[in-house]
Amino acid sequence: MFERYTEKARRVIFFARYESSQFGGPYIETEHLLLGLLREDKELTHRFLRGKGNIEAIRKQIEDATEIREKTSTSVDLPLSNEGKRALVYAAEESEKLGHKHIGTEHLLLGLLREEKSFAAQLLHERGVRLSSVREELALDRPEPEPVRAGKEFALLADFCTYLTKLARENRLLPLIGREKELEQVFHVLGRSAKNNVVLVGEPGVGKRAIAEGLVQRVAGKMAPEFMEGKLFVGVDLATIVTAAQHSSRPKEFLAALAPEFTSAENTIFVFEDLHVLLGAGKGGGAHELNLLLKPGLLSGKVRCIALATPEEYRNARKKARWLERCFLPVELGPATEAQALAVLQGAKERFEKFHSVQYTEDALRAAVVYSHRHIKDRNLPDKAIDLIDDAGAYLKLKLEKAVLPEEVIEVKKRLTFVTKRWEMAVANHEYEKARFYSDEQRAQKEALRELEKKHNIQHDYVGTVTEQHIAEALSRWTGLSLAAVRAGAEPGEMKSERPAGARKKSRRKSA
Repeated sequence: MFERYTEKARRVIFFARYESSQFGGPYIETEHLLLGLLREDKELTHRFLRGKGNIEAIRKQIEDATEIREKTSTSVDLPLSNEGKRALVYAAEESEKLGHKHIGTEHLLLGLLREEKSFAAQLLHERGVRLSSVREELALDRPEPEPVRAGKEFALLADFCTYLTKLARENRLLPLIGREKELEQVFHVLGRSAKNNVVLVGEPGVGKRAIAEGLVQRVAGKMAPEFMEGKLFVGVDLATIVTAAQHSSRPKEFLAALAPEFTSAENTIFVFEDLHVLLGAGKGGGAHELNLLLKPGLLSGKVRCIALATPEEYRNARKKARWLERCFLPVELGPATEAQALAVLQGAKERFEKFHSVQYTEDALRAAVVYSHRHIKDRNLPDKAIDLIDDAGAYLKLKLEKAVLPEEVIEVKKRLTFVTKRWEMAVANHEYEKARFYSDEQRAQKEALRELEKKHNIQHDYVGTVTEQHIAEALSRWTGLSLAAVRAGAEPGEMKSERPAGARKKSRRKSA
């Protein structure tokens, strides 16, 4: 069965059997295969999970969801569950589709993702790993016999990327409310034949990233001009690339390996947050490294991008790197008015309600706008108001969990959910012995939950509501102001004029 498997893939199976035995499970499940993959091929898993924290979190989540029994002897030849068997069959199919003669760790990852209802697939989906994107990315790798070497060069850039188009298609970006004029300007610049790279210039918090992400959503949703059809958007962490180059023993070779990935990315528009920061800082700030990496591609038109910068960063970069004026046009952004910021919060609140399992009152949204505008002076609307409702929701959720559900109840509920799903899958797959095993587990966990609910006198179906009080408390925690000081001045219901902040300042100076 394993003749076509690479040495790494075989070790994944070995480690999966070991993981199952440590949990005392009767089968090798998909989550054990995932743990084996995490253990054996850190390069592959880091490439798609973007960091060690995700790997540790996956192990913790599996441990929390599993009722750990007495360890099984490692000499026992544990069988694969039906889900596990199907994942391996899918891995072989994915290898065929990619035209590979071997079955490697990358094919095992695809196989786990194809077994969509499995616990392993659920864990990967929660972290943004999707079958289509992994498949597309692996298809770009060179089809060499050795799987790890095949994707090594492409993985250099992947380690510093965020695939914004993918996030937009999965509805994971906040909606853009208003800003139609600025959005139209961005499309206008991108449609030019020359100087067709955009730099969004505005003070912190005015919504530079929101406009960039709003544009991505329009293109992904086929609501953009025809010339933008099929464009892909990728956010790139230039600061980390420069730092990696500076710490490399051969920085020029490191950048030379990355450069073709930018210039050969057809139909791709990159989003850079720190381009002007680094170029404006001069030679010591990474300008030399960025010139080596991006200047030729930007000047030749092979690299297209949207950059984000504050006015100061933009001015400094233009002084230090005059060539930027030959390929960029600025779109200047002012802060939102209070009424515009409130409209943004009203459009975004459903996302935060779902995430935090709370509800926001209209007064809470108004308070977030008014209080943040009055007391937070180093940032602008709507960003600071968005952060405030997010913070208040997170804090209330934490308070409710601590007040309503003790830790031991949360743990038992997690196990019950996991065991129930396992039982349902076993019944669907006609694995009756396995179903009986999980049915017994289910009864035990339900009984444990009933006992704990009696012990703690738990109230069910409690829904938390974020009010003006919670917003004021959140801002008080941020600033150190008392609640009375936070509320001093205009009431949250009193929205200020629609005129931009700059216009109000001018009129005050005139009257003075």
